[in-house]
Amino acid sequence: MNFLRGVMGGQPAGPQPTGAETIHKLCDRVASSTLLEDRRDAVRALKSLSKKYRGEVGTQAMEHLIHILQTDRSDSEIIGYALDTLYNIISNDGEEEEQEESSHKQSDDLGTQFTEIFIKDQENVTLLLSLLEEFDFHVRWPGVKLLTALLKNQCPQVQGVILVSPMGVSRLMDLLADSREVIRNDGLLLLQQLTKGNAAIQKIVAFENAFERLLDIITEEGNSDGGIVVEDCLLLLQHLLKNNSSNQNFFKEGSYIQRMKPWFEVGDDNSGWSAQKVTNLHLMLQLVRVMVSPVNSPGATSSCQKSMYQCGLLQQLCTILMATGVPADILTETINTVSEVIRGSQVNQDYFASVNAPSNPPRPAIVVLLMSMVNERQPFVLRCAVLYCFQCFLYKNQKGQGEIVATLLPSTIDANSISAGQLLCGGLFSTDSLSNWCAAVALAHALQDNLTQKEQLLRVQLATSLGNPPVSLLQQCTNILSQGSKVQTRVGLLMLLCTWISNCPIAVTHFLHNQANIPFLTGQISENLGEDERLVQGLCALLLGICIYYNDNSLENYTKEKLKQLIEKRIGKENFVEKLGFVNKHELYSRAAQKPQPTFSSPEQMLFDHEFTKLVKELEVVITKTVHKSSEEEKKEEEVKKTLEQHDSIVTQYKELIREQDTQINELKEQVSSLKAQNEQMQATAAQQLSQIQQHKDQYNVLKLKLGKDSQQLGAPAEGTHVNGLQSEELGRLREEVDDLRKQQDLLQAQLSEKDALIDSLKSGAASPMEGSSGSSAENSVDLLKELEALRSQVQSQAAEISQLQAQRQELLKRVESPSEQAKSSSESRVGLEQQLATANSTVAILQNEKAKLQQEVAESKKEQDDLLMLLADQDQKILYLKSRLKELGESIEDEDDLDARDQLEDEDEDDDDDEEEEDADED
Repeated sequence: MNFLRGVMGGQPAGPQPTGAETIHKLCDRVASSTLLEDRRDAVRALKSLSKKYRGEVGTQAMEHLIHILQTDRSDSEIIGYALDTLYNIISNDGEEEEQEESSHKQSDDLGTQFTEIFIKDQENVTLLLSLLEEFDFHVRWPGVKLLTALLKNQCPQVQGVILVSPMGVSRLMDLLADSREVIRNDGLLLLQQLTKGNAAIQKIVAFENAFERLLDIITEEGNSDGGIVVEDCLLLLQHLLKNNSSNQNFFKEGSYIQRMKPWFEVGDDNSGWSAQKVTNLHLMLQLVRVMVSPVNSPGATSSCQKSMYQCGLLQQLCTILMATGVPADILTETINTVSEVIRGSQVNQDYFASVNAPSNPPRPAIVVLLMSMVNERQPFVLRCAVLYCFQCFLYKNQKGQGEIVATLLPSTIDANSISAGQLLCGGLFSTDSLSNWCAAVALAHALQDNLTQKEQLLRVQLATSLGNPPVSLLQQCTNILSQGSKVQTRVGLLMLLCTWISNCPIAVTHFLHNQANIPFLTGQISENLGEDERLVQGLCALLLGICIYYNDNSLENYTKEKLKQLIEKRIGKENFVEKLGFVNKHELYSRAAQKPQPTFSSPEQMLFDHEFTKLVKELEVVITKTVHKSSEEEKKEEEVKKTLEQHDSIVTQYKELIREQDTQINELKEQVSSLKAQNEQMQATAAQQLSQIQQHKDQYNVLKLKLGKDSQQLGAPAEGTHVNGLQSEELGRLREEVDDLRKQQDLLQAQLSEKDALIDSLKSGAASPMEGSSGSSAENSVDLLKELEALRSQVQSQAAEISQLQAQRQELLKRVESPSEQAKSSSESRVGLEQQLATANSTVAILQNEKAKLQQEVAESKKEQDDLLMLLADQDQKILYLKSRLKELGESIEDEDDLDARDQLEDEDEDDDDDEEEEDADED
């Protein structure tokens, strides 16, 4: 301890040791001391010297400190000192602010060198990750800071080690759940460094539930009103989502977009925004833009735009857009965010068109934004943002393009209100060159890929001054172009004209109809102007080339051939192509071609539009080929085009024929399939029938074989048992046939009883009506009864035959049940049985035929009885009618009761006569 006192603050008698000597002695003390307390004191001393003597401590003590981390893990205090010492020698954040730049750079190099030494052995990083599992504050916090410093100095190498370390990322994610805010906040900084530029780690962190934890922290901290922790969470979210389609899709599918809406809830009182709130809201808007950036895949962007509209996030952003008191940079970023949320989404674009500003009277948000764009007093970045918003509103939005152009047409102009078209025209012809350029580009986007609106815009007429006739918008643009205004104004007008007349032969004809336009263009191209004018020359060459390429030869003086001859004589083909190449060689052209948003550091740099660069790239090659082609080559090409058109028509006809044939083939295939099914069904039926036939043949062969053996070996006692076995099968079959006959007999008896009941009912029904009928009716009834008696006798005879068959059946059964007798005369009994069976079958068939005839006769007799009843009913009516007439005429008529009594007496007399006749017959 005396040694330490001498090092730290005592006044030793001898000379003072240097810092390097002191560090060397402390390192020896760390390496050689057996007592933990001595090592701890030595490491504490190294920590105190590590900031001032960074190089010496790092060079001499790093190995000993790493050994301490490996061997003394049970003592959290010495581990904490060692981690702090390593952090001081590796980190570059602790340097003095007044340090010179060269010294600071040297310090950065020193930290990088020590980092390389530390991570050279990957086990050191793994050891550090395992120490982060310790909950002790004195171990965990310095471990987080050390790992963050390592990532800052050698990020890719440390990321690689952590990526291959088992559960490495999961251990770091646990830091966000630490209850101690300082560790949680430093854990956020660590994860920011860890996720930089490494998509694999970003995916792992995202699937470790990072989105849920970060959004919870933002909510707990107060959303946009939170402090620096909210800013750190938002930066980490940007690292996880930017240029990572997998995480973006996971964020959207996890319904985390809906949780972003509360971030943008801004009250009515927007005064006094803190700097931290502005920063937080700026990062939140950037995070929304990450999800809908034009560089993302179209499908992912479209789905995110849809989710933002459905959850109300777009509506919330539009509320901020129209609110008052919002800081300028937040308003600018909100406009850019709304631009990308609506870009290419028809639903979102329609909603944005319906948004009104809270003014009196209410004005559309688009009109309010355009007023800011053409106002030269507005900030430059704000005007650029409004232009970008207008471009995104019209991107792939033909409906919106039509609405903007319609505000310029004479039939829709409203003098009492300001429209978008009026603002664009005002900006197009104002004295501010930036307003000219912005208005020209905005109007060009209203015509982009829309032939209808290009033709409609030709109808626009402008009143220049009193007493002068109105001129067209196209003519006014060329007039301003020829007056020699600023370069920015001319570039904007030339971009508008090129977009307008490209792929629109009618607009080309209108442009060529002005006799001064072609001479102006050729004069501009042929002159040798300064460096600033080269871009204008290139755009004039592009405009002239469009007039050639899309020329329909409707004007005799300006056909394709004459314009090419004019170029060859006045300019020269090679010179023309060289001037045309000035456009894409300009430094600002490549910058504008990178992304749709116009980002310029100063107004003078606003020369190119992103969509126009696509048009130049598309037209430059075809215009060059068109200028170099001769008239003969063009004629050949036209002939080839005609041939191709004819070929296309022939191909179209053949396609239609092929479609018809395909339809017929499909129908025939369906028919074939149905026929195949029917064929398979028939084949199955035929196979089943063949199998049945084969079974019958087998049975026939067995019977035939059995009969042959019976006839040949009738007296052989050894084979008698086999014969009886074969006969048992035959007897079983005979029993079945006898049972069938029995069932048929029962059925016939049932039918016979039904017929008897029917005959009795006919008798009882025919007795009463016949008494009051006429003589002819009685005779018919008697005949009918006779026929029924005949039928009954016939049925009785059939019943007798059936009883006879039953007796035969009983005899057959007895014969079947005596196998010993049949064994003696098997052949004869079999023949007899077969004959009797055939007789029985024929008898049954005859009986069935007779039964059918009887049923038909019974039906006919029933019909005749019904007719007879109808006749009797008619006769009763006639009798009643005649009786009533006789009463009316005064004739005396016997009552029905007297008639009944008389009839009864007559019946009794007849009965007496019958009895006497029977007695006489008995006596005889």
